[in-house]
Amino acid sequence: MAAAARDYAALGWPCTPGAHPGVAGDRACSCDRVGCPDPGAHPVSATWALQASADIDVLNRWWTERPDANIILPTGRVFDVLDVPAAAGTAALARIAREGLPVGPVAALGDDRYLFFVATRGAPEDEDEWWSCHLDCFPETVTETPGMRWHCRDSYVVAPPSVLPYGREVTWVRPPDGSPLPDPLRLLEVLSDSCDAVG
Repeated sequence: MAAAARDYAALGWPCTPGAHPGVAGDRACSCDRVGCPDPGAHPVSATWALQASADIDVLNRWWTERPDANIILPTGRVFDVLDVPAAAGTAALARIAREGLPVGPVAALGDDRYLFFVATRGAPEDEDEWWSCHLDCFPETVTETPGMRWHCRDSYVVAPPSVLPYGREVTWVRPPDGSPLPDPLRLLEVLSDSCDAVG
């Protein structure tokens, strides 16, 4: 995990430690919240947005203290993430390949979701141009709203090689290679069509 966090820092991607699957008893998450709604896939600290860092010394210290901590990447800074069901993500990647469209890094959350990393919309001058998703405020709504979500300001994603409960892993389908990230609005169309097709 520490090596992966350093790799993200080399890309200029700040990260912060996340919870991980429980190691004993019947708890699915290492946090102390009973019935954690997002086990292993949330930050350890409530102040994660302020603490997230790309400083190698800071990352080394965090993962020395918590070697099993998953990696959380804040969104809306260097990149946004379009989050879709895995079937829609697979269909979208096939269409992207057929049409020769640009695509950036893509991660898989087990067999459940695909995460498409795109250029950030950041904080546009016209706030009407900023589409926030419910997940930005309430990450626990993943299971209740299984469609597409746009992680932007004040949101985050769990990153490879994090481990989720019940043997699920976060893996790269298309790892980052330092190339410019694609325009989110172009990919949004493809992913929206794919969600509708498999929905």
